[in-house]
Amino acid sequence: MKFDTVIIGGGLSGLTAAIELASQRRRTAVVTAGQSSLHFCSGSFELLGTDGAGKAVDAPFEAMSSLPPSHPYSRLGGAAGVAPLLERVGPMFEEAGIAVTGSATKNHWRLSPVGVFKPAWLTLDEMVSLSDLSAMPWRKVAIVNIKGYLDFFPRFLAVALEKRGVRVAMEAVTVKALADQRVSSTELRAANIARLLTDDVVDALAREVNAVVGDAEAVLFPAVAGFENASAAERLRQAVGRPLQFVSTLGLSVPGIRMEKQLTRRLQQLGASVLHGDRVSRGFFTGDRLDAVETVNLGADRLEADNFILASGSFFSHGLTALSDGVSEPVFGLDVEAAGRRADWFDKDLFRPQPFMKFGVATDAGFRALRGGRPVENMRVAGAILSGADSVAEGSGAGVALATAMAAANAILKD
Repeated sequence: MKFDTVIIGGGLSGLTAAIELASQRRRTAVVTAGQSSLHFCSGSFELLGTDGAGKAVDAPFEAMSSLPPSHPYSRLGGAAGVAPLLERVGPMFEEAGIAVTGSATKNHWRLSPVGVFKPAWLTLDEMVSLSDLSAMPWRKVAIVNIKGYLDFFPRFLAVALEKRGVRVAMEAVTVKALADQRVSSTELRAANIARLLTDDVVDALAREVNAVVGDAEAVLFPAVAGFENASAAERLRQAVGRPLQFVSTLGLSVPGIRMEKQLTRRLQQLGASVLHGDRVSRGFFTGDRLDAVETVNLGADRLEADNFILASGSFFSHGLTALSDGVSEPVFGLDVEAAGRRADWFDKDLFRPQPFMKFGVATDAGFRALRGGRPVENMRVAGAILSGADSVAEGSGAGVALATAMAAANAILKD
């Protein structure tokens, strides 16, 4: 099978690069194992959340000037280079049916599952987001959980809000469809709940919520509604008699899985091919050029392309592997930037920045992968598999994924 571009990886970076190419009528294929970091997404996207000292950043573009030269943002030209790349993100999300709020020029605040306010760039409209922590929008809120649901922690959220002068009531509700699902205390998970939330169940759940919230000005609820699209989440918000906002949960993220489905559907609407549940196992090179890849499911039926984008993620997604003797890119044997001594891969203090987070595939100035010190002419690299960024310590994962994806797509479109 022959394509203009084959993209290896179906996470945020791979899908958005594919949409950009397919929207320009490039014949595009995405090979994806199926579960990406979007499945654990908080419902927010970070551009740059903290500086090198761990202090929250107010203006992400301004803070990019302090990043080291090896950081992907710096290599893209800093704020002047990153800003134009991100202009397509908002319209792309809107075309996919993903409604977000936020600005790249000024961070807002999201509420984490454990009650920590973190800087964010874009947040789903239905999720809690605050522009100013010094002026809370509520005097009293009701935090309502589903009985038996273990991945939501009202008490943590209550403590965080009470510290900022908000009165909090904590309640738990259920309806028959959800109670019947609870065969054991470990089986009521977010994905199970989301699949059960038909219109009738949502309406019944809203009645239960309305019965317990008393004089609360707003309701905070676990983000377990809307698996395929946001209709169940919106129906619940409309049926509850006061503003309802969702808070992300631990474990699998219903909003994250939904966003992946929405981006994938948009990609397929544009005519691209998506090979779900498959992975690239081998590449075929002629000199410094990648001609084709082989996948586990297709076997000898190779995928040929003029261009390739490697967006297979870092260790979490098996884009990188670590053994006792070193870190490697396991499919193509690409060069990797990583500390040589295993003792230098990590800091013993779990809460300090971890060196391994910055490990990744080495690239040239145009983000072409290096193999044996030479660039692979037609392979661009995007997202978490790139070296130089610590997405956890910096709060930069989504921004790096999207900016480098757009850079890769633009470079291919200009070729």
